[in-house]
Formats: sequence, C-alpha cells, structure tokens
Amino acid sequence: MVSALIGGAAGAGIAEAVGTGNNPSSAPAVRVGGETPGPALAGGAQIPTIVKSVLPEVVSIDAKGPGSSAGGIFGGPSEDQGTGMIISDTGEVITNNHVILGATTITVTLYGQTTSLPATLVGADPSSDAALLKINSPPANLQPVTFGDSTKLQVGDAVIAIGNALGLSAGTPTVTSGIVSATGRTVQAGDSGGGAGETLQNMIQTDAAINSGNSGGPLVDSAGQVVGMDTAVAAASTGNAPAQNIGFAIPSSTIQGLVATLRTGGTAGKAKAYLGVEVTDETSQQQQAYGLVPSSGALVASVVSGSPADTAGIRAGDVIVSFNAKAVTSAQGLTNDVQALASGTSVRLTLYRGQQKLTLSATLGLAPGG
Repeated sequence: MVSALIGGAAGAGIAEAVGTGNNPSSAPAVRVGGETPGPALAGGAQIPTIVKSVLPEVVSIDAKGPGSSAGGIFGGPSEDQGTGMIISDTGEVITNNHVILGATTITVTLYGQTTSLPATLVGADPSSDAALLKINSPPANLQPVTFGDSTKLQVGDAVIAIGNALGLSAGTPTVTSGIVSATGRTVQAGDSGGGAGETLQNMIQTDAAINSGNSGGPLVDSAGQVVGMDTAVAAASTGNAPAQNIGFAIPSSTIQGLVATLRTGGTAGKAKAYLGVEVTDETSQQQQAYGLVPSSGALVASVVSGSPADTAGIRAGDVIVSFNAKAVTSAQGLTNDVQALASGTSVRLTLYRGQQKLTLSATLGLAPGG
C-alpha cells in the first residue's frame, strides 16, 4: 500500500453528488488508437507537437457547492478546480469523482477559452474515483481524446501530463513530462485533510509532475494517446524523507470499462466486490526467473490478511489463470471480473503454485473504502 493524497481539487471538498444518468442507446463510441507506447516520441515527434494536438481535448472544471466549514471563516461557498477529458463530440467529459464530489454547480472551460460552460453530472463511481459529465449546450467540432492501450505500457515509457494544475488559469492547462515509473500500484488515497479515501488498484506511477488541480486530466503516451487519468500524488513517506516525483494515474483500460456504467448513472457509491489480492501482469522475465508454468496470468504480489483471498488459501507468488471458468490473462482482467460481481458471491479460481495446479473457492467481500 502507498499512502497518497488525491491530487484533484485546488480548493475545499464538497458534499456527495448523485448521478442523473443518460440514454446509453444513442451513446457514441469512444475513440481508441492503435499505436503502442514507447520510450521515445513516436516518429521523432516533439513534445510541443504532441501537446498541441491534445490540448483541445482537455477542459478545466470548476465545481461549486454550498458553504461549509471548509468555506472559510466567512462561510462562503466551497469550490474545487480540476480537469476533464472530452470523450465524445456530444459533450461528454470524464474526470475524477473527487473533483466534482457533491457539486451543485459544475462548469467547464474549453482550451483557449475564457467563458465557462454549464455541465451536468451524468454518473459517478466513487469506488473507482471516476465521474462522467455532459456539457449542457456543447459547441460544434469538439475534439475527443483517443485512448491508447495502457496494458502495453512498460517502465521507462515516455508520458506527458496535462491539466489545470493549482487552478492557475482555466483554459490554459499546465504541461509536464516524464516516464512511467511503475505499473500495477495499489494506492490508499485520502483527502488533503487526512481523511480516508478510496483504495485504487492497478495504478500507473509516473514522475511527470502531478499537482492539485491536475486530477481528471490526461496522461498521454509518445503518440499522444491517453493511457491514464491523472488522479493522485504521494504526499509523504515514512521517516524524514518526503515523497518526490511520485504521481499516479488510472489506466485507460479501466476508464474505458467504466464509461458504459457511468452513462447509466454510475454506481451511486455502491461498494464493489473484493477478493483481497494485489496482482500484476506476469512477464516472460518473471516466468523464466521463477520457473512459472503459465505464460500469462495475474501474478499475486501480496494477499491482504483476513481477506477472502487469505481465507481461501491464496498466497503471494501464485499465478491466477482462471476465474469462474474464464481465462485470466492480465491483472486488470481479474480486477474487472471480480468487481463485476456482488459481494457474497462464491467463486472458483484456478492457479499455479510453482509446478502445482490448484483450484480454490472464495467468497467475495466488500471492497474497503468502496
């Protein structure tokens, strides 16, 4: 677990919002690209060229709620600033749930503009820290983002973060660059006041600077495709050494899987099912180094004590290859399969422990902080 501060709002938090839903039957498809992330810029492209193509896909978000103690000694309204990504030319914008948490008024500002546009919350999934907005009267010729394949990211790949950092100036996002520092991180996120937040799994770690206000903005690869949504930044570590250059983004594969649910109104805070394992994609290097039998699967990095996985007998080092008779080829695939079920569901998992093939049963619980 990594203790982190959610890097979303340049301002005070506000009360929980409720999604209104939309009509999914006419929902447009999100754009998905075919380029592979890489350690250098694709085709010799320069950072300014990539940024110029992505900036029109990014919006600044301003979320206001009723007054609270966070509003200051004068009792003024609370206000958050964050970032969002346009995912359709009909005005759909995806962002982090904590950016718009409980807002009664939401506006977005397009790149290069100074006039904000009213928006409505369509659906929110607090346990995944994702929310979908809809611009009430979207202008013509909106430019949606193109999602890349986050499952192909490797440590060292080049990435660029774009967002409304510190709420400095709506319509003129801040750009930072770096590399993928790690993949498959589990982050226990909290708010700036030290309150408990979500447990976010399979996060991308990056050294590209992510600050308050960046949340909901894109993390793009060397081809300008969105491979993640900037979400959190490490606030501190144990001992006397503060954390530096450690930010986290939700993978694009997770975001794409959430869109359909968010369009119907989200989960409205419904807790997800929970197995209690931290998993990562098995690599060929791990297979060779540890003599693993399967060539792909979800490699168990750790098991939460007292969790359903612990009770079932799953151990660190196991490679899960099947979940309820469905093949498991990636960590994200296993996570999606678990979270698609209700807590209390009995499941069967097939795994390899060294050379031994085992089938175990587990009863899913409720995700902590979900």
